[in-house]
Amino acid sequence: MILVTGGTGLVGAHLLLRLLQDNASVRAIYREGSNLRQVETVFSYYTEKSSQLFDQIEWVPADINDIPALEIAFEDVDYVYHAAALISFDPKDYHRLKKTNALGTANIVNLCLSNAIKKLCYVSTIGAIGKSAEGQIATEENEWSSQEANVYGLTKYRAEMEVWRGSQEGLDVVIVNPGIILGPGFWETGSGTLFTIAHEAKNYYPPGGTGFITVNDVVRMMVELMASNIVNQRFIAVAENLSYKEILTRMAIPLGKKAPSKKLRLWQLRLGRLFDYLKSHLIGSKRKLTKKAIDSFLHPETYDNQKIVAALDFEFEPLEATLVFCCEKFKEENP
Repeated sequence: MILVTGGTGLVGAHLLLRLLQDNASVRAIYREGSNLRQVETVFSYYTEKSSQLFDQIEWVPADINDIPALEIAFEDVDYVYHAAALISFDPKDYHRLKKTNALGTANIVNLCLSNAIKKLCYVSTIGAIGKSAEGQIATEENEWSSQEANVYGLTKYRAEMEVWRGSQEGLDVVIVNPGIILGPGFWETGSGTLFTIAHEAKNYYPPGGTGFITVNDVVRMMVELMASNIVNQRFIAVAENLSYKEILTRMAIPLGKKAPSKKLRLWQLRLGRLFDYLKSHLIGSKRKLTKKAIDSFLHPETYDNQKIVAALDFEFEPLEATLVFCCEKFKEENP
């Protein structure tokens, strides 16, 4: 039996589909109020047997901080994919992020140890990869500094420390550190908002850029790592390093929209940060433009993917085909 956490998210839904198509016995946990039918919708993008496959999932209601419920979910499980996480870059959410990402992962690791789980795959983020000196490419060996991290990256790094603790106590683990993950079906959260921004055909784009990868490549990497003899290692999951102008332009073309042409200047970013701060304090909205975000725009990282290429002879699929596919689904669901 395989247990998946975070099965109602972008990575988790695609992972469940892959595992079911491989005829695996799958159990997934979900929190009260989660939209399970969104998972079936994702399945329908790829197969006409979406309902039949969805019905094969054994769903267990559990939060990753609810130990009694997790103990039920872990019964007769051999392998665990831990993809559940809270995503926020708002400093006000730090304690919630810590509880879910760091303490929740500690719970998963402890239950893996107590249930003699054969292997754990943890989905981290490139935000937990240390920064490089200017002009250098970031690798898995970069030195970490909490001073340079946003609150999300900070708590995901602490979650990685829990996974490494588990490895020291005898648990076989692998960690993937994806860049921005591109895939269909979650247009209001995560990378899905990029498709929304491209569809709105805004004139301005942020400076800088980052690493990008398709969701199917992330899933394939996870499954292949779990099936391999590789243990106690982490891998950057980035297919291409692109500027935000490049990725928004690639999205705009299949959406039939005008690509952005004006780069946001530093003064505009700082002014936007001020308005974002005031809006957050006046009406309680989520922070979207923090000092850490501006720093990342001005000092973008380039990520090296050669470790996973060498370990698995891994070939990344082109981003272009996935972007076209996602844009088609976006237009169907947002006429």
